[in-house]
Order: sequence, then structure tokens, then C-alpha cells
Amino acid sequence: MTGPKTGPASVPVPVVLAGARGHGRWHVANIRRLQAAGLVRLAGVCEITPLTEEEFGGELPEQSADLGALLDSTGARIAVICTPIPTHADLALTAAARGVHLLLEKPPAPSYAEFRRMADGIAQAGVACQIGFQSLGSHAVPAIRELIADGAIGELTGIGGAGAWAREESYFRRAPWAGRRRLNGADVIDGALTNPLAHAVATALALGTTTGADDVTGIETELLHANDIEADDTSCVRITTARGHRVTVAATLCAERPDDPYVVVHGSRGRITFWYKQDRVLLQRAGHGPEEYVHDRTDLLENLVAHLTTGDALLVPPAATGAFMRVVEAIRQAPDPAALPPGAWHRVPGESRRVVPGVDALVAAAADSLALYSELGAPWAVTAAASEEVSTR
Repeated sequence: MTGPKTGPASVPVPVVLAGARGHGRWHVANIRRLQAAGLVRLAGVCEITPLTEEEFGGELPEQSADLGALLDSTGARIAVICTPIPTHADLALTAAARGVHLLLEKPPAPSYAEFRRMADGIAQAGVACQIGFQSLGSHAVPAIRELIADGAIGELTGIGGAGAWAREESYFRRAPWAGRRRLNGADVIDGALTNPLAHAVATALALGTTTGADDVTGIETELLHANDIEADDTSCVRITTARGHRVTVAATLCAERPDDPYVVVHGSRGRITFWYKQDRVLLQRAGHGPEEYVHDRTDLLENLVAHLTTGDALLVPPAATGAFMRVVEAIRQAPDPAALPPGAWHRVPGESRRVVPGVDALVAAAADSLALYSELGAPWAVTAAASEEVSTR
């Protein structure tokens, strides 16, 4: 094992990517973009089954199934970890023990205990860690916070999030851990709110400056699934914050007409809607016409490089995801998601996906009213009785 890599980094910063398939392909493309700009150099890829040049799309860097050995041999300063959720903490600590800084994909861990083990170990090692909530790199986030602080929409009354997506049944077979709550005795918690639509939860919390673990005082969940999985694919959560407002996020992977997810900030004299994948903001307030803005975004790996080379502040350190991890923990502790009755869903003709009729409108209504599915009259939510409140105090 090599010693800690102390001192400021110089560009291009050598990077190792752990997990280059699946979502990892996005990281490959992003690293190549930053490599072309002279900021990083892809020094190695960690995969259990080595990549071929054909699937990598070019000449391969050094490869190994052993992350620690690969970090040692390449002299990497950054490890990008995009591996199965249950492996995040151990791999992050493997890198941290070598003084290697981190970009760790979301969710950072499958439980609050694992999150704390990872975060405390990283802090003790003295390395930088960025959690991969790309939406929090949007310049819209501080802009919206400023609008709220300036009273543009009056008093903040609550924040809603809506994610109506569709996934084919094959999505839940993409890996042994997909759609699972546990695997071989280990927590996974691969549900709609904790993985594919985790950005909606994290962004809604961030806009209300509810980011730390102690900023959450209570959590209610309704977890259900139409697909033949353990985890939830149609769910909602309501979070009570220490600042006195509520955050409700509704999500489904069984939408009739999939659309871009969004977060809506409710005020006593207006509202702000944020389509976080587009960096687009709509401000509606009393006495003014609607105002729309499109913001720039800072890439999180680029921000991590800037942190190491010029001292820029990290946008999403582990401490900024403590509230999100409280939500993950509440979902982990909740009763296993209830199966929707057969009459509550159907398969789309010609497609291999399941749809819950009316769920698109329910998702939007939950974000608009801050109510849970059962409170909005969804008969399957009432029948499932999947709601549980967890106090974080």
C-alpha cells in the first residue's frame, strides 16, 4: 500500500474509474471530455470482468479487478466509484486509505450506519470526497436559495418533488442487486426514491437548506411496487424538517407518459419550479408575470479537480447528503414495499413495461399539495397500508 498523496494536485490529475459498464459509461464519456480539456488523465479501469477495446471504444488503460492494487500501480489521485450500492463504503475506504480522493456515485451507501462508517473514515484519512448528485452542481440551486432568502415567493411553506419515469422489466434484471432491498444478507435498498429518482429527493432537500442529518425530524413513507421486485417502484416520502416546513417527493417507474422530474418550492406568495435535468427554473409570484431562467452547471468531477488544484469548495461533500441518507435509512427500516394488486397496473401493449393508470397525476398532485398517495385517495395506497412514520430524534 502506498502512503497518502499529500499536497496540491497538478493537472492532468490521474483518475481511476471503478465500474465502467452501465451508468459507468457516462463517467467514461465525462472523463474523456475532461481529459481532452487537459484536466484529468484516465489511468485505469477497475472491473471484475475486464473491458474489451471494442466495448471501451478505444485503447484501454491499465485494468484490474483489485481497486487497491490498481490505485497503487497507477498513482491515481482520484477514484471515481460507480459500482453496486453495497460496495460503495468499502471501496471508498480502500481509496481513502491510500490518500486517494473520491467521486462516489449516489446513493453513497445503503444504510445510515454504512454512510457514517464511510464518511468518518474519509474524514480521518483527510481526503476529499464528492457525492455524485449531479443536479446539485446546477447553478440554479444557489439561485433558488437566494430567491427564497430574498422573500421572492413570501414565506417558504413546503417543497415538493415529482418524478414520473418508466422502466422496462429488463431494468430490474440488469444486475443481481437491481430492484432488491437486500442481497446475500447485505442491504441494497435499490428503490425509486433511493436510486433512479434520488436526485429529486436530494434536490428538494437542498433547496430548503435541509442537507445535514440533524435537519430532519421525521419521515413518512409509502412504498409500493407494480413490478415483480423486492424494492419500491412507486413510492412517496414526506419529510419534516427542523426549519418547520415539509418536503414531499413522489416517484414512479411505471408512468403512463414519462416526463422530466422536477422540484417545486411553495411560498405564501408564489412558487418556483425547477426541472433539474434541464437546469430550468420557472418563477411565479404575486404581482409579476412568470419568469423563466436556464442556468449553467458545474460538473462534479471538474469541481473535485478544482478543489484539489486551486482550492475551490466542494459542491457535494458527504456532510451535504446527511439528510438524504436519513431518508434512505427510513426507507430501509420501513416495512417491505407492498405489491400493487393486479388490477392496479397493466402491461403496455408491444412493450415490456408495467404502467399504473393515473399515477402520473398522483405524482404531480403529491408535489403540488405535499400529500401522500393515500391522502390523495389512491385506493391501492390505502389498501397496501405501506405508510410508516419514523422519527429521527
